[in-house]
Amino acid sequence: MPGTKEIRVKIRSVQNTRKITKAMEMVAASKMKRAQERMRAARPYADKIRNVAAHISHANPEYRHPFLVARDTVKRVGVILITTDKGLCGGLNTNVQRLLLGQYKDWQAQGEEIDVCCIGNKGLGFMQRLGANVVSHVTQLGDRPQLERLIGAVKVMLDGYIEDRFDRVVLVYTRFVNTMKQEPVLEQLLPLAGERLGSPEGTWDYLYEPEAKAVLDQVLTRYIEALIFQAVTENMASEQSARMVAMKAASDNAATLIDELTLIYNKNRQAAITKEISEIVGGAAAV
Repeated sequence: MPGTKEIRVKIRSVQNTRKITKAMEMVAASKMKRAQERMRAARPYADKIRNVAAHISHANPEYRHPFLVARDTVKRVGVILITTDKGLCGGLNTNVQRLLLGQYKDWQAQGEEIDVCCIGNKGLGFMQRLGANVVSHVTQLGDRPQLERLIGAVKVMLDGYIEDRFDRVVLVYTRFVNTMKQEPVLEQLLPLAGERLGSPEGTWDYLYEPEAKAVLDQVLTRYIEALIFQAVTENMASEQSARMVAMKAASDNAATLIDELTLIYNKNRQAAITKEISEIVGGAAAV
């Protein structure tokens, strides 16, 4: 059994750790609110550009943009993996990595080659350890994502699809449900499916200037970028929520451990005092 000094040192160490986890919990709670506000602010733009893309894609059937054309066979898959830059957020990154790993093995079993674009330091490290071909990445996005920092890495994947280097592009991220629940998602990004764009309300027609190809190229590219930006904001809101919950659990566990160690310390101290009294009484009786 450890002595009272060792237990006292252990209690002090746990108390210091609890101060850190409590501070991180409060910081995450503050950042979580702002991250949720940014996520909700990005949704109207994503919804509006989705409606515009749906109208334009149905209004000009004679020109089919490459993003709308499904390939007959899939030989190469592009993956955009969105994770966090920092840890200490529970199983958030582990869950999304486990989801991708299962699908990754299925693609390899079917003979498909995989290229990866990593957004976030944790996903980049995971794919490098896995030995995957990482063609682009962006890390250290901070607490406020900027679309211009994402465009370069994402453009590599979009250009690869247009140039037939990829037959399919999938997006993997964590969707924010509520503060206590975040779910990993793997969904097809390209080619754009009908359910992704949605059906336009009524019949629309457009006059294109300079031409339909130039307009569709711009609109659908902005649409894909909006989808990825929305996924990044969802992932950041999930990160702060998961970190707050994880740090609260750590603080509660530390408080429980301190109580248990304090009880053991008091028992040891009482036993030592009783032993000293017994020795004194025994010595006096012997005299």
